[in-house]
Amino acid sequence: MRLKDKTAIVTGAASGIGQATALKFGSEGALVMCADMNEDGAAKTAARIADLGGKAASFRVDVTKEAEVQALVAETVKQWDHVDVMFNNAGIEFGIPVTQVSEMQWDTLIDVNLKGVFLGCKHVLPQMARQKSGAIVNTASVAGLRGVAFLSTYCASKGGVVLLTKSLAVEWAQFGVRVNAVCPGVIRTPMADRAIQAGGGLGGAATPEETWAALAAAHPLGRVGEADEVADAVTFLASDQASFITGVALSVDGGMEAGSPPRLSPLE
Repeated sequence: MRLKDKTAIVTGAASGIGQATALKFGSEGALVMCADMNEDGAAKTAARIADLGGKAASFRVDVTKEAEVQALVAETVKQWDHVDVMFNNAGIEFGIPVTQVSEMQWDTLIDVNLKGVFLGCKHVLPQMARQKSGAIVNTASVAGLRGVAFLSTYCASKGGVVLLTKSLAVEWAQFGVRVNAVCPGVIRTPMADRAIQAGGGLGGAATPEETWAALAAAHPLGRVGEADEVADAVTFLASDQASFITGVALSVDGGMEAGSPPRLSPLE
């Protein structure tokens, strides 16, 4: 078991990638603190880990509030004496032209997606430095590596996560702490489905089913990803199998960041 007896915090653990990763961490032997603004959802994830024979607890946290993030780390240390893994995953998304983005919308998205990662790192790093070990994994996005139309605010937040990750990797390597990011493509999660349903499809013109098909076609592998596939990548980066990997923004995107799918087969 790759994370046996390691203590791991997962934010955004109530659903989607966060939930899938928390469950994966539990199956790999970790002691998992499931954190989310959705207190009931976090508790249900922790209960599922326990039902599967793992060990977990839950904590309500708003990752944009420094005192709450600080309390999350303190509670984890209080329960289990150390923090070996921090998965800063909580995030939100919307897709509209930049001219329609209100100041409040900008502030909210940047606060959750970027400030939340900053606060998670800020308050777990001193503990990891004292331990002389630790692994942080931040959720960025393929949209943090390339521009995506109508996702300017989201791209800005996730691009910030990528460079924050790289900077912290260099800064804290001397203490034995590794800092990496995962950059998912389009992943089938409740958040993605809600966004598509609310928008009525691409630009409001297509049905949600047609939108999912179009998004699948945008990936060279010809499909969207699943939350479990991202969880596998996070688990690898968090484990000792990745002991010489730090400062990496790992694309888990079906080839999307590499380029657009070809129109013709190379065999034709």
